[in-house]
Amino acid sequence: MKTINKSIISVILFISLIVVPHTAKSQITENGYIDVDWQFNIPINTSFADKAAGWGMSFDGGYYITDNFGIGAFMTYSTNNEYIERQTLKLTETSSLTTDQQHSIFQLPFGVSVRYRFIPDAIVKPYMALKLGPEYSKVSSYYNSFTSSDDGWGFYVSPEIGTTIYFTSSQTVGIHLALYYAYATNKSKVLIYDVKGLNNAGFKLGMSF
Repeated sequence: MKTINKSIISVILFISLIVVPHTAKSQITENGYIDVDWQFNIPINTSFADKAAGWGMSFDGGYYITDNFGIGAFMTYSTNNEYIERQTLKLTETSSLTTDQQHSIFQLPFGVSVRYRFIPDAIVKPYMALKLGPEYSKVSSYYNSFTSSDDGWGFYVSPEIGTTIYFTSSQTVGIHLALYYAYATNKSKVLIYDVKGLNNAGFKLGMSF
């Protein structure tokens, strides 16, 4: 738990150091952006916990160094769960476990992002982006009053397409929509389950500043 808390605090500080200066700068140049979104995450070919869920958030901020091309930083987190009915698991040649389970996968990627917007001067601004960085993940199985879990780090890559729709010509506040695919190299082993790589897709809905 202390490791997770330290990781989250480090990520928040990292994002703040990059986003805050860009926020102040964007108020002067109008070339900065901040997106704060609710995230709906859909696991793909992840047999441990395949249930789609909206237990996630996304934070993305940056600065357009040209009219079309921007760089920045991001952080997202999501949790997906799946209930497994009672079954007998053969742990070793001489031991087994009979129980039902609640599987859970928590993911926390963060890093750098690059973005290309197609129509810089319009109220509706479609774009495509690529996000790269490390990902912390924790894979857990809850059964009876016990928990078996494994956490670790991997490399994360996520292409994204989206758009920002501003309410007024001043373009200070708008609606942000995005679709994404994400892959992380994280590996975990819990009980008899072996997770090798995390594939996800989903959408984001929130506000853009």
